Amino acid sequence: MKFGSIFMTSSLLFSAIYAEQSFISTDEYAKMLYKNPRGIGCDKCHGSHGQGAIIYTYMEDGKFTDLTAPPINNLPLNVFYQAFNKKSNLMPEYFLTDKEKAYIYYYITKKRKDEKK
Repeated sequence: MKFGSIFMTSSLLFSAIYAEQSFISTDEYAKMLYKNPRGIGCDKCHGSHGQGAIIYTYMEDGKFTDLTAPPINNLPLNVFYQAFNKKSNLMPEYFLTDKEKAYIYYYITKKRKDEKK
């Protein structure tokens, strides 16, 4: 996906997010997707607000080693989208729509902005 089309898609998605009328707020829906998009939540590995977290600590060659998930709340939108398409032995495939990804991105970047206030 080229940057221009990502920007156009993201602009349309975010305007759709704000335009929708529903029984659940944008913040609630975004949080729900982050916490449980398809079985296991992003928060289990990436932390409660996308800040990154230790997934597991194990012993290797007599020393403790942490398996960590990177922070995702500071990624540019195009890199965030690319991460879903990257094959990984750790990150599950969620089969999220672009709109669902936009909600998750909204949630983690909004949380980061709220923490800075």
